[in-house]
Amino acid sequence: TAYYYDVAAARHQGVVLTYKLQAFPPGAAVLDVERGKLDALRLRPWQSDTSVSINSWGYVKDDTYRTAASLLTDLIDIVSKNGNLLLNIGPRADGTIPQQVRTVLLQIGAWLRVNGEAIYGTRPWVLYGEGTTNAPSGREAGQMYTPADIRFTQKDGTVYAMGLAWPRDGKVLIKTLYSGTPYLTAPVTRVSLLGDSAAVAWKQTPQGLAVQLPPPHDDLPYALKILTRQ
Repeated sequence: TAYYYDVAAARHQGVVLTYKLQAFPPGAAVLDVERGKLDALRLRPWQSDTSVSINSWGYVKDDTYRTAASLLTDLIDIVSKNGNLLLNIGPRADGTIPQQVRTVLLQIGAWLRVNGEAIYGTRPWVLYGEGTTNAPSGREAGQMYTPADIRFTQKDGTVYAMGLAWPRDGKVLIKTLYSGTPYLTAPVTRVSLLGDSAAVAWKQTPQGLAVQLPPPHDDLPYALKILTRQ
């Protein structure tokens, strides 16, 4: 027995048929990339499914598990490319969930309570992101990302920039959002860090949008809310 939960379900509602590889023509069903991702933004909705367990879709004694950080970076990367993440867990025979899995799920849930507005109900931006790390299509998920790796989503005129790794010095430069960028309809007017009420220092320069983050309190991604209006 395995349980599945779509952690980006709010993006696409309804019952759908999924397929792998070239089993259906485009538009006939939803493309599914099992334990993998795409290397670019896809205009048609798609899905990746993976498990908290590294080696199994069900319960295995003394199993090894993914971390919350690795699953969240996969979620962000997938959503930025117009995909959903279907997350599997393997309960024991009596239906109980192993403590290691519970810990990971609770960490993901806590992150989504703070940063969920950058995920739920969003749409892809004109670019999925920037940075030096990207997985080839179909490759096993769980890549190690750097502070230069940023992913974008948008909702109601707001752009969200999610950093997949927190910089040690707190300095972030989002090169895509340089002053005069054609990807924004107006200059940036406000930048805030989701989950932090304190103001962050920022400046839109010809090199990019420079942001100073506070010291990190964990190894999880962060989300910036970027406005181009008052």
